[in-house]
Parts: sequence; structure tokens; C-alpha cells
Amino acid sequence: MAIGYSKYLNVIYAIGDILVLNIALFLSRLLLKHDLDTFIERDLIQMLFLNLVWLFIIFLFRVNDIDRSQRSEEVLSSLARSVIVYALLVLSLNYGLSKYIKPFENFLFFILLFAALLFFWRLLSIGIFKYARIRGLNYRRVLIAGNGPLAIGIYRFFMAHPELGYRYLGAFYDNSHAEALPRQGSISDIFSFANAHSIDEIYCSSASLQPEQITELVKFCDSNLIRFKLLPDFRGLLNRRVNINFYENVPVISLRNEPLESISNRLIKRTFDVFFSLVVLILVVSWLLPLLALLIKSSSPGPVFFKQKRTGLKNVEFTCLKLRTMKVNNEADERQATKDDPRITKIGKWLRRTNLDELPQFFNVMMGQMSVVGPRPHMLRHTEEYSKMFDQFMVRHLIKPGISGWAQVNGYRGETVNPDRMLKRVEHDVWYIENWSLMLDMKIIFLTVEKMFIGDKQAV
Repeated sequence: MAIGYSKYLNVIYAIGDILVLNIALFLSRLLLKHDLDTFIERDLIQMLFLNLVWLFIIFLFRVNDIDRSQRSEEVLSSLARSVIVYALLVLSLNYGLSKYIKPFENFLFFILLFAALLFFWRLLSIGIFKYARIRGLNYRRVLIAGNGPLAIGIYRFFMAHPELGYRYLGAFYDNSHAEALPRQGSISDIFSFANAHSIDEIYCSSASLQPEQITELVKFCDSNLIRFKLLPDFRGLLNRRVNINFYENVPVISLRNEPLESISNRLIKRTFDVFFSLVVLILVVSWLLPLLALLIKSSSPGPVFFKQKRTGLKNVEFTCLKLRTMKVNNEADERQATKDDPRITKIGKWLRRTNLDELPQFFNVMMGQMSVVGPRPHMLRHTEEYSKMFDQFMVRHLIKPGISGWAQVNGYRGETVNPDRMLKRVEHDVWYIENWSLMLDMKIIFLTVEKMFIGDKQAV
């Protein structure tokens, strides 16, 4: 099954979505012990209405236009936003059309069940399609025009990800290079080869071709319904992922893609932060904090809370709250905790290993100084030092600091005296900024909770 059948994937997703929606509707009635005997007769218009609104959402937001290279977190994040808009639209239209469609009962239960089943269906379908591509189905035949590092890089990407379904058939170039792929033919040979083998996509390394050769390739691809992909050469200028936008016909390159530049994404993240923090404060902190306070007070004299100035959003300092894990000392704001640090109390060691010392930072989240997930905030002195050592360190302050972060759940927490480990922490934090999604936040929270129970070897 080549690219020609990919157009049917949208239809498969849509059919599955409608089945999931109606299963959620029936299950919500069944689980809430409604009378199912007269369900179809009474609620046919309501059921039809729910289906039509979701179909409208599918076409409006292109929910099912899933690129094979998209990460699962991105797909689920887009799906979550669509479900939220769907719920609001249904309630709004239902209010306006109350004469024709009776009000929904237990709508919140239905929408949560629908979202859960929809996420499961989407992950299942993505997994099935990836498996099918590994087995040689739903593939795209691709060629590479040019040679050198860019060509080798995209070739290695194809080889490393068979689940994406790219069937590489060869590289075409004129001049040899110190680093080059096995040569299928010259640039002039690519045209007949592409037609003979029904090529779907051609990836062109701009660094190794002349402008007129690229122009000719573009014309050929347009005339033969082949997708043309250009690999731009930023070597010597940029060594990172970039985002390209067009201001009318003028291409503008942004050094990074920042999802949280969008007001809607910031609103989603802030809403989630407040909701999640309220749940934790009410269900956990309300009873656990007094118990921990007693343990801290009994372990050594001093306050329950440790307050320290840290660097926050846009390099603005704020007072970060923690449970005190050390004996009161004059070096707390200058010297970082180390392994077997004599200043750490017995209860403090346990609090650090389980991350429970960070619990008061949910108050920082409620005050808008922190987020549940984000780069960990550093002491002011460390911010000054690391900003001189690492080029991208200050990029971390483009968003609010977090109670936990992508670097922490990947093992880069604890002491930062090792420059290599600190560099990895910065790289993970910048990656998070460039790839943020609500699903990624939820994944990090899950991994953080997991480490709370199994313990973290990097905690000191």
C-alpha cells in the first residue's frame, strides 16, 4: 500500500471517531442507569446533533490530518483542544436550539468518557499504522537529490524510523563528496528513474546542487505530482531546528518554534496549572503538609519552609518555597546540596528523594510565579554563572519555571557541578520549550509521580 492509499486514513479516523462517540453516548446512559429501551426513539435528534457537531470539528480543525512524522504528544494535544472546543460548541448550540434539542443530562460524564475513548482509539490506530509501515504497507517511495551531510542526515532518518514508512530508493548527484551516499545515478538520471518507479517524494540537498538544477527539479515534481522537499543548508550559520514563516513573499526564519508564544496555548497551560494545583492542594497538601511539618520540626530546630530567591520568567526573581530539608545554616543561598551533605537531615533526605520537598511550590503556581511543568529555577548566583558558561542557558527563562521538568524526569537533576550534565539539562529544557504540548506536560507529571514512588538516584 503506497501513498495513494494514505488518503483513506482520514476516512478511517473519522469513522472510528464516530463509532467511539456513539459508544461513549450509549455507555454513559448505561453506566448512569438510564432507560435504554426508549433511547433511540427519544434521543435520535440529540444523537444526530452530537455526531454532526463532531464531524464539523473534524473538518474545521483538520483533526485527522496527522502527518506520519508527528509525535503522539502533538497528536493528543491537538485532539484535546478539539474536544474542548467540541464541548463548548455543543453546549452553546444546545442552548440556542433548546426548542428542538432537549438539554443534555450528565454531559460532563459523557464528554470525559468520549475524550478517554477517543485518545485510546487514536493511540491504537497510530500504533497499528506504524506496525503496518514496518511490515511494508502504507509507504512512500523517496529519492535524494544531492550528497553531503544533509543528504546523509535525511537518509539516516529514513533508516532509523521504519515505522514512518519511507522507502528509500537511492541518491542522485553529479559530484562526489568526502561524505556521500552510494550513487544511483547523476542528477540528469533522476527524472526517468522517478517516473519509472512511481516516486512519491524527492528530497533535495540544496548545498550540493546548482540553483538551475533545483529549479528544474521543482518543475519536474510539479508536473509529475511528486512532492518536492528542500533540505536548506544552514551550516556555519545555525545548528538547530528553525521555524520558517512567510511575511507575504518574504521568508523569515525564527531560531526556534515556541508553542507557548501562542496566547491560546498559554491560556491552556495556565488553566491546567491552576486546576491541577487546586486538586493537589485540596486532596494532598491539606492533610500531608501538617504531618510533614511535624516531622521537619522534630528533626531539627528551625522553620518548616525554606524560602529562596530564584530566577523566574524573563529573568525576574521570585521567592521560591520549599520544605526545609537542611539544618539551618548560613550557606543555603550560596552552596548547593551535595551527596552525603552533612547539612541534610534524615527526614530531609527522604523528602528530597521523593520530591515532597517541592510541595509548597504549588502555592507559587497559584500565585502565577511558576508552572507545574517547566525548567527548574536556579539560585540567582547560579543563573549568573551558568549564563556565562552555556550559550542557551537564558533561553530557559522564556517560560515560567516548573516544579518538575523534562530534564528532571530524564535523569538530569541534583548536583550541577558537572558541566556536561548541566549542558544536557539546558538542552532538555530548550527542547521542552520548543516542543511543548499539554500531553507532554501530563507525561512529565506521570513520570515525576513514578519517580516519587521508586525514588530518584540523582536526588541529593
